[in-house]
Amino acid sequence: MPAEGLQPRRAAYDVLEQVRAGRPFELALDRAVRRLAEPDRRLAHELAAGVLRGQTALDARLAPLVPRGWESVAPELKEVLRLGAFQLTALDRIPAHAAVDTSVALATEAGGARAGGFVNAVLRRLGRAAGRAERAERAETVVGLASAESHPEWLVKRWVERFGPEETAELLRWNNTRPRLVLQAAREGLDALGRRWREAGIEVSPAPYGAGLMTTRTRPQTLPGYAEGGFIVQNPAQALVAWYADVSPRGTIYDACAAPGGKAIALGRSASCVVAADASRTRVRRLADNLRRAGSGHEHPIVADALRPPVRPCEAVLLDAPCLGTGTFARHPDARWRVSPEALAALAARQAELLDRAAEVVAPGGLLVYSTCSLEPEENEKQVDRFLTRRPEFRREPGETFPPALTSADGDLMILPQRHHMDGAYAARLRRTA
Repeated sequence: MPAEGLQPRRAAYDVLEQVRAGRPFELALDRAVRRLAEPDRRLAHELAAGVLRGQTALDARLAPLVPRGWESVAPELKEVLRLGAFQLTALDRIPAHAAVDTSVALATEAGGARAGGFVNAVLRRLGRAAGRAERAERAETVVGLASAESHPEWLVKRWVERFGPEETAELLRWNNTRPRLVLQAAREGLDALGRRWREAGIEVSPAPYGAGLMTTRTRPQTLPGYAEGGFIVQNPAQALVAWYADVSPRGTIYDACAAPGGKAIALGRSASCVVAADASRTRVRRLADNLRRAGSGHEHPIVADALRPPVRPCEAVLLDAPCLGTGTFARHPDARWRVSPEALAALAARQAELLDRAAEVVAPGGLLVYSTCSLEPEENEKQVDRFLTRRPEFRREPGETFPPALTSADGDLMILPQRHHMDGAYAARLRRTA
């Protein structure tokens, strides 16, 4: 059994098995790689994320090579074959023998010598050149796009109808890339952090629209300033939501779904009091840890259900609502396989209820900021339109100092990955007039 190079493959396989059992990708990855050296951590991440992003295309290449049909293959061996196929067809730097031999070793661990022989036979039939040629032929149909870029067909159909085939293809390709780590200022200014990192030999560059600093590093805990709370990890889109909100520093801000705390930290830099709530005790523990490390002291974490707001009328309320998360597929490669039309409908109904409850604790003249990390109109502009019909005491109040390139015709924040090269995000500023 080959020992060299097996540990990161074993960790990647563990991640895939955990995701198949229902654990979110980030939690699965953290558990699987925590004892690996940094190069092996990076490889394990690349392998697991690559398989999840390319699962449909990988399965399409592997299925014809299985004499008894793809459905006859045990789930654990499917993951091993996908890992091997991804290395053979997508990672030119990995020798073919290393991809095959380590996959055979994983299969033997999972199912014995016979399973190892089966994986060896299938992967030996799979050629690099064939894989590259297939990827080069991008289909223009919905079915072809969904298959080539490994996305649910129903979702690709929606996006083609909304964005057109070319822009949808760009969105799918963005979702299949690994975004760089982006860092936002917390207790230290962004310029000072940039100088500090460059002096330490750490490469950084501005994120789109000046929303943070990007780095090729992958472990923020190792960067200067982390322990002191100088910065937080946050995608530019989420930082731009806090900028777009443009909340007055006077009075109390209620952040109704605050975990993990990035927006609460951003708001707390200028506000006198931020009540940062979340319904999950586990998530509030993480929220509290982040606030202790990087907060200003103006943020106060509590366990509270957004359907039962724990505050009296406030000058500002931020509702970062639970959503389908279709704007974050690049960072969450497993998420695309968890979405469905039924989940979209259920989430839209829940968002409407959350909006109504949040509206009840906005003081007259106060501001309600509604946001999601979704690209779907039912969760975004249509959700707000329906809310304004139900609650005529509110009106849209677009931000006056925000880049027009990131706003819709109605003045809502509208960030699209294929256009703005960051996570997707949506937000609306809703002023209570009575």
